[in-house]
Amino acid sequence: MSSDTVAIVGFVALFVLMLLRVPVGIAMGLVGICGFGYLADFGPALKLLAQSPIRTATSAEFAVIPMFLLMGALASTSGMSRELFRAANSFLGHLKGGLGIATIAACGCFAAICGSSVATAATFSSVAYPEMRRYGYPQSFATGVVAAGGTLGIMIPPSTVFAVYGLITEQDIGKLFIAGIIPGVIAVTMYIITINIIGFARPGFLPAGPRSPWSERLAALRDIWAVILLFIFIIGGLYAGIFTATEAAGAGAGGAFLIALSRGKLTREGFWRSCVETVRTTAAVFTILIGALLFGYFLTITQTPQKVTTFLTGLGLGPHGVLLLIMLMYLLLGCIMDAMAMIILTIPIIFPVIKTLGFDPIWFGVIIVMTVELGLIHPPVGMNVFVIKSVVKDVKLSTVFYGVIPFVITDIVRLGILIMFPILATWLPSHM
Repeated sequence: MSSDTVAIVGFVALFVLMLLRVPVGIAMGLVGICGFGYLADFGPALKLLAQSPIRTATSAEFAVIPMFLLMGALASTSGMSRELFRAANSFLGHLKGGLGIATIAACGCFAAICGSSVATAATFSSVAYPEMRRYGYPQSFATGVVAAGGTLGIMIPPSTVFAVYGLITEQDIGKLFIAGIIPGVIAVTMYIITINIIGFARPGFLPAGPRSPWSERLAALRDIWAVILLFIFIIGGLYAGIFTATEAAGAGAGGAFLIALSRGKLTREGFWRSCVETVRTTAAVFTILIGALLFGYFLTITQTPQKVTTFLTGLGLGPHGVLLLIMLMYLLLGCIMDAMAMIILTIPIIFPVIKTLGFDPIWFGVIIVMTVELGLIHPPVGMNVFVIKSVVKDVKLSTVFYGVIPFVITDIVRLGILIMFPILATWLPSHM
């Protein structure tokens, strides 16, 4: 068989394995090793299988992933998410739809110390959803807000998806983090505007809570100083060039541990639970990374990235036409694949196309993360939707999907804005 035929067979085999519920990392590794061995030799292929896991697991630059995951786990275990929601609710809860606005604001702040959309959605499913239901918010709206707010976890830095994108494309992870700040603020703002539009269009649909006294507001602000301090410490250090992304991750995890410990919010059981959760998530991410690395050798020997680049640039659609085609592909893949797996599988193929078309790789990283955000909430997969369903037992999947429709529309508009105005993502990194 020709290399083109082998490549096609490899991709078909990969998707068949995933449909058979074989873990994505294992599927990519199997296809990569078998394809490489068939085209070259199984001796070198088995050596790659032996060396790649060790090289990935012991690489210092990959330490950014478990460190940021540990920081998020410690922040969640020590109750920072609940304090953020209480502070946001004390200032915004008296407005029409105020609890929804407070949820978005708290999700945005928690994302600044978490880096995981799934963790953000799961956390606020137990923190914000019961409060909204207690004040009479419709179930679809309450779950939709939590699902949409959860997506902020991978946009507002630090972000595990930005880190993985940077590692794969060899881009500066610190610049990617900084690039996500303005789009993240835009996301929070547009979600809040969406809630206000819903309240205006449907009077009586969204109730208002009681107004909190200033004494309660000031007390709530005092509770969140640690979150603000941790975010400024990490992002300020990155922007000023004081430390690298890996060093920032270690400092962030250490800072979250010391803050939780000094405030008496971290028990021995909580610390152990945070460590176990971090190890589990890291193992899942690293399995996908190792599988993608092995699959990458197969792509290299078949010259798939070069051929895809030649094909797409030869369509005569122009740079933005090809970009639109790529975005549509990601939206379709988002219906059947996990966000992290989608990034790791496709970026080695798509990134050469982006470089050939002359797009800024930092800006494209932001665009990709925004597209992945959409995949987290749009049907039929919507990982955040399933996470909420696992926490809130009495809600139907169709109810959650109905609730996220306005936010999906908002995300599509936001994606269009970032494509038309790349400076929104590139301005801050250009001043580092």
